[in-house]
Amino acid sequence: MSQYERRALVASPTAPAQAAAAELADAADWVDPADADVIIALGGDGFMLQTLHGLLDRRRPTVPVFGMNLGTVGFMMNEWRRHGIGERLDRAKPFKVTPLAATVTGMDGRIHHAPAINEVSLLRETRQTAKLEVSVNDRIVMPELACDGILVATPAGSTAYNLSAQGPILPLGSNMLALTPISPFRPRRWRGAILPDKARISLRVLDGAKRPVSAVADQREFRDVAEVAIGIDRARELTLLFDPEHALDDRITMEQFVA
Repeated sequence: MSQYERRALVASPTAPAQAAAAELADAADWVDPADADVIIALGGDGFMLQTLHGLLDRRRPTVPVFGMNLGTVGFMMNEWRRHGIGERLDRAKPFKVTPLAATVTGMDGRIHHAPAINEVSLLRETRQTAKLEVSVNDRIVMPELACDGILVATPAGSTAYNLSAQGPILPLGSNMLALTPISPFRPRRWRGAILPDKARISLRVLDGAKRPVSAVADQREFRDVAEVAIGIDRARELTLLFDPEHALDDRITMEQFVA
């Protein structure tokens, strides 16, 4: 008997994902995601993030997710195949992903809490360069960074926006975080830092009234922020399932050799 008897099927609203969901409609006795032992997600990386955030919102992070790519990149997904889902689930390799927890304080004093599986980024809202103070473990390590923004990425998210911003690729299990500037102007040659994932990172906006900054935790945005505190949330570990021949850790490793 499979350990994943109660299976839920969720799909992106895109035409390819909906067509695939229709093909699988009679492949199993699908249950509601709230009652499932495993969730099959059809779509791209964005939909996978949406599915994982849904688990965090429902306080069910222990339910594993097996994604099949019907999007563009599909870095967090397996290959789409209609047949053999049960056998693939039984052979699947689990990977634990620990999200970030961001505490966002707005210019108006309001406080928001948001998880992030890939990254938390701060971005300038206008043509004015953002000016940020960077602290690690309550110590100011950079009194003023002039830039378009900055981001904190997990190993799972290090090949996403972080890589596009010239940040480092972090292997899964490295217990590290990437702190990466976005178009730094001063100090111009600073390329960021690799920090242990137990680090507490604080990003304070300098002169926010003149130089407004937004914060984005994966797909959730907060405008006009004053400060963002970021750290790992070890109490909300997520599980992704991958075909053993094409697992996430191998994908992250191979990204380092892509020209």
